Amino acid sequence: MATLSVTNSTPSLIGGAMIIGGTIIGAGMFSLPVVMSGAWFFWSLLALIFTWFCMLHSGLMILEANLNYHIGASFDTITKDLLGKYWNIINGVTVAFVLYILTYAYISASGSVIHHTFSQMNMTFPARLGGLLFAVAVAFIVWLSTRAVSRMTTIVLGAKILTFFMTFGGLLWHVEPAILLNKAEVAPQYLPYVLMTLPFCLASFGYHGNVPSLMKYYGKDPLTIRRCLLMGTLMALVLYIIWLVGTMGNIPRPAFIAIAEKGGNIDVLVQTLSGLLNSSTLDLLLTVFSNFAVASSFLGVTLGLFDYLADLFKFDDSRHGRFKTALVTFLPPITGGLIWPNGFIYAIGFAGLAATVWAAIVPALLARASRARFGSPRYRVWGGNAMIALILFFGAANALIHILFSMKLLPVYQ
Repeated sequence: MATLSVTNSTPSLIGGAMIIGGTIIGAGMFSLPVVMSGAWFFWSLLALIFTWFCMLHSGLMILEANLNYHIGASFDTITKDLLGKYWNIINGVTVAFVLYILTYAYISASGSVIHHTFSQMNMTFPARLGGLLFAVAVAFIVWLSTRAVSRMTTIVLGAKILTFFMTFGGLLWHVEPAILLNKAEVAPQYLPYVLMTLPFCLASFGYHGNVPSLMKYYGKDPLTIRRCLLMGTLMALVLYIIWLVGTMGNIPRPAFIAIAEKGGNIDVLVQTLSGLLNSSTLDLLLTVFSNFAVASSFLGVTLGLFDYLADLFKFDDSRHGRFKTALVTFLPPITGGLIWPNGFIYAIGFAGLAATVWAAIVPALLARASRARFGSPRYRVWGGNAMIALILFFGAANALIHILFSMKLLPVYQ
């Protein structure tokens, strides 16, 4: 949801790739080991790679359609023109729903992380209060200005990258192959639990709102933008795989059942890793990294929601107008966080359900409609109608899987 502007200098390829990778990688990664514990490592690896492939190509389909419009044309503009008002309303509702549900998820996550951080110092700090104060602090930064968010995000992102490599270097050093290969269990079942991982994988590869922004950044240069999407999504895929190796190579599969029963929140996972590794340094790094991961995700998602609602309700950019936007942005998810503070895993799953519309189904429909009207003279995603059908199937299957999971019709590892 980042907003970019054209500059006089030639933008770097790495810059665009980092925008995509930074948008994707956030606190949502903490949900992956918990929801993937049933399928375990190798099946989860296949689910991640398949999701990465589909989400990369759905993003390229947005690019294909976007290139037929003026630079600055938004996702909504393209959807309304190519698919009509009905699909644009559906698309807009799902975008708002995803951003709201992710804001709630990060309020839940921030409360649990703050609670864990204080408990490490032998101090008690309620998770609900932690989430509330964190949300108020982020709301204040967002209310100040987009520049304030940008500066804070730069600081937090830099710290997150630094602590990420320090943390995962330590985690990988402690990996035990017997745990990663699950040698302790006799004839374990993995395949029945694969389907439920897919909506969480989808939610962990969301970057599609940034595709029109990259066109503003690079101009109508599909090859460069395609490289940015490929590099950024590959970066996320590699880091997710490292994260799975680091967690599943240290935490035995049955231990994830207890983590899920406690809500699967970030503090429970970090606490379990800390107890198993018995390393005060790694414990500190995990705690610091989880704080920065939540903060960077929180800032990015809430800024996107803030700008979307300001445009939707036509609130101006004055301090009074920004205050009204901040209330509409933060009040509903803060209320949800106070009522239900441990809903991180469930919220990420519901975000995956709604994201199937604007990150899979709508992009495929846009590519099809764009080819019918314009013939895609500037760029066309390879694979023809078969690729469009695959992305449509991927989106519809994810939605169906989440509905079945919510109705308790899919097997759950417990």
